Amino acid sequence: MGDIEAPDSNGPRQTVLLSVLPSKEFASSRKGMLLIAEVALSFVSFVCFAASTAAAFVTVPLLEFLAALFLLFAYSTKFNERFKGFLWPLMDFLRCVSASIIFFIISIISVSRYGGGASKAAGVFGFIATIVFALDFYFIFNELANFLKQGRESSDEPSRQQDEFSDSDSD
Repeated sequence: MGDIEAPDSNGPRQTVLLSVLPSKEFASSRKGMLLIAEVALSFVSFVCFAASTAAAFVTVPLLEFLAALFLLFAYSTKFNERFKGFLWPLMDFLRCVSASIIFFIISIISVSRYGGGASKAAGVFGFIATIVFALDFYFIFNELANFLKQGRESSDEPSRQQDEFSDSDSD
């Protein structure tokens, strides 16, 4: 008798879980894969720093993990499209630039100054995270540059047209 009620009780739980996870389309996109890699590498780096003698650097991976997790959630649920007031690409760009620079610095310090396997592992995962964050800000920069270039071209055309009309009116 309990078997009949079991499928009904699991239905709402599965829909809640599926609503939190990123969709397959977003997870297979370039941005989705980069964000998932950033979340995973930041978390692994956080765990390694927490277990190492270089525990002073644990806040950077934790903050980057939380920021990447928030943006993964925002982009996968299209939360960013509801709030147009924020400059999401610029915010994401600044996050990636700062994360890549800071991860690079703490990875160098962790590998060079601290002994122990956890510190070295944290440094290696930090270097890999640096590469992933740098790739992400490179792609974001290219998208922003193309967007600004398209905006400039479309705004230049009306001014040229107005100049041509004003020249023909004066003749």
